[in-house]
Amino acid sequence: MPKISNKGQYMPSSPIRKLVPFAERAKSEGVHVYHLNIGQPDINTPKIALDAIKNNTLKILAYSRSEGSEQYRQKLVKYYKKHDIDVDANNIIVTTGGSEALLFTFGSVMDSEDEIIIPEPFYANYNGFCAAQGVKVVPVVSNIDSNFALPPIKDFEALITPKTKAILVCNPGNPTGYLYSKEEINQLKQLVQKHDLFLIADEVYREFTYDNLQHHSIMRIEGLEEHAILIDSVSKRYSMCGARIGCMITKNKSVLDTALKFAQARLSPPTYAQIASEAALDTPDAYFEEIVNEYVERRNILIEELQNIEGVKVAIPKGAFYCIAELPISDADHFAQWMLEHFRVDNATIMIAPAAGFYATNGLGKNQVRIAYVLKKEDLIASVNILKNGLEAYKNLG
Repeated sequence: MPKISNKGQYMPSSPIRKLVPFAERAKSEGVHVYHLNIGQPDINTPKIALDAIKNNTLKILAYSRSEGSEQYRQKLVKYYKKHDIDVDANNIIVTTGGSEALLFTFGSVMDSEDEIIIPEPFYANYNGFCAAQGVKVVPVVSNIDSNFALPPIKDFEALITPKTKAILVCNPGNPTGYLYSKEEINQLKQLVQKHDLFLIADEVYREFTYDNLQHHSIMRIEGLEEHAILIDSVSKRYSMCGARIGCMITKNKSVLDTALKFAQARLSPPTYAQIASEAALDTPDAYFEEIVNEYVERRNILIEELQNIEGVKVAIPKGAFYCIAELPISDADHFAQWMLEHFRVDNATIMIAPAAGFYATNGLGKNQVRIAYVLKKEDLIASVNILKNGLEAYKNLG
């Protein structure tokens, strides 16, 4: 029988989606499943974006430019300027989601067997993107007791080898909700300058920051012009996950020229989705103010409810809409599946994401879960009540 590739064998399954069959089975039995496992916002997509598609009069759905339409990229320049990020359209390559932006970036700056350092826990698909490129993830551990703050720079430095090409951070973080301070970003700046590395920042949750804290983009840090690569997406910002429009941004011309070759090979990003994304940029600031206030309320309720469960430890997110909770169990994968298969409260259960899949270090995160607070407040309260009762029942299984 023909054999599949080593890359295919090493490609990890999604820790977020692997429990889907059990959730679907529960639903087929009439059970209501509260989805705490996936960051699909329940906020309406801006009407202006949907109307741009509905009211469009295109006669031919043609290719756009490989780097994305000139009109959309020029409008992105104005968006970034509002966030004190000074770029021009030639610094931007529009991609099919932030996922493709990461693939283009990894393909442009790393060869097979090269290494990238990432604070863990991290967005699980970073593992998949690296596996697809033959790149080795080198994790540096952050800790729930420090709210998953940036690990000490000496921990990063101890991991740097001749194969190290880049450091990647998600800011604000998925799955931790941690928001890096300006001081932490500057520490990374000094490190990548010292060792001549790239600094890649996934900033797709830029708008979602809480407690009057400010987001600090790597593109605003002077001296990083040749090192900084920004990953972005409309998915979470405008609740447009299905549009699949993102971008990579850098002032490093060699990286841009290389990434453009990857973009040309896949021809172009989706035309209709670019039209919707361009229109979404006219969304008024009030949209985000309302959403951020809603997420703050959801976060506060979720954290308060979780802290009331004996044996549960939870990190307090300062951005995005996720948190990591440590549960009084030994195997979150088994517990999450058991909840879907066997545990009900008023004919309802919960779907949570076991956190081990967000770590690269074997054995870490086994007793942790990621919870996305993208549900209405009353649903979050009901979900945590199910979790509390589920933990009690699970403990008594013997």
